[in-house]
Amino acid sequence: MKNGLGSALVLALGLAAGLLGLGLVVGRSAVQVKKLDRTVVVKGLSEREVPADVAIWPMTLQVASNDLGELFTDLQDRTSKFVEFLGGHGIEREAISTAPPAVLDAYAQNYAREHVTFRYTATATVTVYSEKVDAVRAAMADVIELGKRGVVLSGAGYQQPPQFVFNGLNQLKPEMIEEATRNAREVAAKFAEDSESRLGKIRSASQGQFSIDDRDSTTPHIKKVRVVSTVEYYLAD
Repeated sequence: MKNGLGSALVLALGLAAGLLGLGLVVGRSAVQVKKLDRTVVVKGLSEREVPADVAIWPMTLQVASNDLGELFTDLQDRTSKFVEFLGGHGIEREAISTAPPAVLDAYAQNYAREHVTFRYTATATVTVYSEKVDAVRAAMADVIELGKRGVVLSGAGYQQPPQFVFNGLNQLKPEMIEEATRNAREVAAKFAEDSESRLGKIRSASQGQFSIDDRDSTTPHIKKVRVVSTVEYYLAD
């Protein structure tokens, strides 16, 4: 009987020791996992101000007449003067396109004939698409000269604002991504220092989309390029 009790006691002590050892192992694992889960997520920003490299300027010409032939002759003459005006500012003919004119017949619209001054009205949109942004801006600033040449721009022409585009993003991407990542690491390193930790390896990283916006509402020809990188770093004691 004593031998049986002794064996049972030994077995119980062995199980207790085994469970205690397992607990220590699990405890160490939990601490290690907790340490591995100690991370910091930071964001790094990179910005550039760049000039637009393409200008798109649509302008609408409008003429009116009671004679259809005179209408088209007048429209052609004013279009030629507009193209000549643009050429005087260094804008090549190849950068200028003209859409087919739209003609409105007031009689066909059932307007009362006694109230119609001109039966026909024609509008045509002339669009400049040029990499000479400064030349286009100079022409825009000198648009009053068109009035002196007898070229009248319709109200719709002023409602079509010019567009300025930046197409050189691919040339900026590598250095901006590098800068954003470097800035993120600097923030993480400062956080690690302040928390008396050591900055470890990158756990994950994601690059945000590049955005290109006007610098402000008054200078649409100057663009602000922006990207944010999000990086998660491990922290260690």
